[in-house]
Amino acid sequence: MILVSPQSPLAPIGVQAALEFPKIFEEFALHDRVGIVSGGIGGLGLEMAVAMCEAGARAIYCLDLPEEPSPEFKAAQAYLEAMDFDGGQRPRLQYVQLDVTDQKAVWEGVEEIGDREGRMDVCVAAAGILRAHTDCLRYREQSWDVNVNGVLYTAQAAGQQMERFGNRGSIILIASMSGTITNRDHAWVSYNTSKSAVLQMARNMACELGRKNIRVNSLSPGHIYTSMTAAYLDKQPHLSEKWSNLNPMGRIGRPDEMRGVCVWLASDASSFCTGSDIIVSGGHHSW
Repeated sequence: MILVSPQSPLAPIGVQAALEFPKIFEEFALHDRVGIVSGGIGGLGLEMAVAMCEAGARAIYCLDLPEEPSPEFKAAQAYLEAMDFDGGQRPRLQYVQLDVTDQKAVWEGVEEIGDREGRMDVCVAAAGILRAHTDCLRYREQSWDVNVNGVLYTAQAAGQQMERFGNRGSIILIASMSGTITNRDHAWVSYNTSKSAVLQMARNMACELGRKNIRVNSLSPGHIYTSMTAAYLDKQPHLSEKWSNLNPMGRIGRPDEMRGVCVWLASDASSFCTGSDIIVSGGHHSW
């Protein structure tokens, strides 16, 4: 017996008509949706923000700490301005200066976005930091202020607006494969612990918010060459080869390789996915 949901193109119009109208593309579209991306002026955050704009979002607001957006961010704005959207509404990529570790500021800043746009659909909590090697028995700094508190405050702020407007929402917390493995020969107790916290945060929020039609998932990249990891790798070139050989694909990932999974999680194409951790690591876990 085959069960066909009312949303399926096969239900109302039949197989032949479904073949003529590729509904799957609409499921991935983000037409008229509004979202926020923390850590959004570079690296993974900016790549994912631009991808959601390309998918048709009305506006994506990038939250970050610097007073002025980066040249990379301005280049992304220019790229979108030059793109042909077939006469449709041109998406807005906008910058908001915020410290994600300031809960009050984040809540108020995202509420202002809600006031302006009248909705909130997507949140990508991508802000994070990576400290240098520190002996786990000598660790002193609280470097998970951004990686844990900042992620929570961002997700809270977006979730409040999703609840306020009553529209379905998708919250994507950027974790890391380091939340479920220990990086061999790396003294990263703070980073790895913080990313494990993000995984559990996503599961807990998914369970609390599911009946409100707010989905919460985590995305765990593997070794990706970003400005953050470049500062680490470029000083120790031998590590690039070492990291490359740690996964079956034999290379380090690119920031743009997170775009597809982000749009999938943000869109209706993942409508039954919540409380999951999506690992994109080149197969690092598979050895």
